[in-house]
Amino acid sequence: MEILPAIREQISQLPNQPGVYRYYDKNGLLLYIGKAINLKKRVSSYFVEKQQVGARLKMLVRSIYRIEFTVVATEKDAFLLENALIKEHQPKFNVSLKDDKTYPYIKIVDEPIPRIFFTRNKQNDGSEYFGPYTSVHNVRYVFDIIKRIYPIRTCHLHLSQENIKKKKFKVCLEYHIGNCLGPCAAHQTKEDYDSNVQQIRKMLKGKLSEVHSILKSQLDEAVEQLAFERADVLHKRILHLREYISQSTIVNDKLGDMEVFGIYDTEEKVYVNHLSVSEGTIIATKTIFIRKNLETETTEELLAQAIYSLIGDRMEEIEIVLPLEIHLEGSSIKQTIPSIGDKKKLLDLAIQNAHQYYVKDLGKPTKKEPYLVILEKMKEELRLIDLPYHIECFDNSNFQGAFPVSSMSVFKNAKPSTKDYRHYKVETVVGPDDFATMKEVIFRRYRRLLEENKPLPQLIVIDGGKGQLGAAIESLKTLGIYEKVQVISIAKKLEEIYYPEDTHPLLISKKSTTLKVLQHIRNEAHRFGITFHREQRSKGTIKTTLTEIPGIGKTTSEKLLKHFKSVKKLKEAQLSEIQAIMGTKRGAGIFHLLHPEQQKLF
Repeated sequence: MEILPAIREQISQLPNQPGVYRYYDKNGLLLYIGKAINLKKRVSSYFVEKQQVGARLKMLVRSIYRIEFTVVATEKDAFLLENALIKEHQPKFNVSLKDDKTYPYIKIVDEPIPRIFFTRNKQNDGSEYFGPYTSVHNVRYVFDIIKRIYPIRTCHLHLSQENIKKKKFKVCLEYHIGNCLGPCAAHQTKEDYDSNVQQIRKMLKGKLSEVHSILKSQLDEAVEQLAFERADVLHKRILHLREYISQSTIVNDKLGDMEVFGIYDTEEKVYVNHLSVSEGTIIATKTIFIRKNLETETTEELLAQAIYSLIGDRMEEIEIVLPLEIHLEGSSIKQTIPSIGDKKKLLDLAIQNAHQYYVKDLGKPTKKEPYLVILEKMKEELRLIDLPYHIECFDNSNFQGAFPVSSMSVFKNAKPSTKDYRHYKVETVVGPDDFATMKEVIFRRYRRLLEENKPLPQLIVIDGGKGQLGAAIESLKTLGIYEKVQVISIAKKLEEIYYPEDTHPLLISKKSTTLKVLQHIRNEAHRFGITFHREQRSKGTIKTTLTEIPGIGKTTSEKLLKHFKSVKKLKEAQLSEIQAIMGTKRGAGIFHLLHPEQQKLF
């Protein structure tokens, strides 16, 4: 089978991970949605020459022009996302494909006491059809969950109200083993059966939160009425429902409607993945990139631009989940930046998909980049919540209590980001007080980030022990961001790692890559701080020496420093050079102070 070069290239860039793939034709029409345990292997299988292939499959493969995909965590998530997207978009090739056989549906028959079963034969007979589902295995799984929550009849009896009143039927074995509640013999009322069918409809439409609320309300009512047998039945139904949606990023009844945006930022482009969530279920996913045209464009501005592009017509009265706060027009837009929980899982999924498209854009294999291996190891060994893509480390320096300064080194993707390094002159602390210095500098740093709406780091490292860590925590609490960031300290003597509110330090193997990264970023902060501290001491010493000369104040001192740059160059200067800057009399005075042994020559 001949494959277009563009398709071959797209297949080569697919990851070996679970996910959902989507085929489009050259006009952008969505043709087919499928799931895979391994995206690359599954999609590749469509383009292998086979002896027996249905006509519709051949037609599909000939029509494919573009392939898109969404990576998920597990095979179950792939199944749930696939079904949610099929129900939302109804691609024509998902209706029938293999050997012209249709995929199965779940059918609710239009009868007084409706039967519910799965079928491949969709007809215009007044019944309700839910699907299509992409495999019999999947539809059996869904159907089994429904039957465990709501026992339904499986017989073919004509259960009209007239026949039931005449007691024409007797309960069968299904009733005695608990698979049916016996509506045929009036053991279950029509109203109760209809209520169960209505809740099954909601489940099949993905309105799981509504079903959960109904069951919980019924359980509370049964408990109040001391109907403990019914309460036990309802409790088991709730457990089965929770099992259906447990540990899933794709379907979660606790979530409502929201738009989730993950971003991956590079030097040339930003990649933004959008997940549209309706009633706790992902119903759409799309990734775009924006090329950077101006050096002044910020990540926040580019993310806002992408959001307007993706959902510009749906900006009002919605919740947007983001990795960082941005400016969006409209007071009714709710921005959420989660640090834990289900929304954080969705955000991580969006960020992962944005990164996958970056890898795909590069045309590189999707093996883990070295820095990701390091960050995952750091997350595990340091017991962190998030991968520490962005780390900031603080160190203090002073000379016998004078010239106190602090420095900050920054690592991004486990490497130094020297352009982001900062140093601080301590403003409010008098004398050698490391704790107060740390408290001031941490407060100044993160107050500024909050004021400028810039993202916080995933990890803050304090050079020192529990005292310095406690001082940093005070400032983080004052700023209201203590719960939003992860902070640790590293003590030099034994390389102990201290955590907030934990009296026992963590010791990491001396051979660990995690410890080497922490030592590296701490050494960078120390080096950067020492360099700045020496400059301050040098300037301070010069100013003290010069201002001892009568009539020479701060302005004159700064003038000399600005011209000669250092004490060494000032001492090496000729009398005429100094006089050219300061005038004859003052220039001579400064020269004599610096060279007292030459005063006898004048």
